[in-house]
Amino acid sequence: MSETIKAPEDCRDMLDVRAGVDATDRELIELLERRFGYMRAAARIKQSRETVRDEERKASVINAAVAEAERRGIPGDVIADVWERLVEGSIAYEFVEWDRVRD
Repeated sequence: MSETIKAPEDCRDMLDVRAGVDATDRELIELLERRFGYMRAAARIKQSRETVRDEERKASVINAAVAEAERRGIPGDVIADVWERLVEGSIAYEFVEWDRVRD
């Protein structure tokens, strides 16, 4: 955490909390930008459009996220919902990118 952003346990008021949440949201967007970059790479690398959707891989990714969340003490059911949407959105994005790089 940066010097101006307090760790959650050090927050003393809602300004501290909100600053931390806002900073964390920016970091999450940065990480999602990188994740979607990997979707672009997958779209470029995969030879067949049919391989974009891989239900076995999707389940593996979601299960791994839930297990990591639970290991860290955060609600697995919430993470399962978030990752379901994230993975479906990533698949949709990869389809668009797959088509785009082959136009």
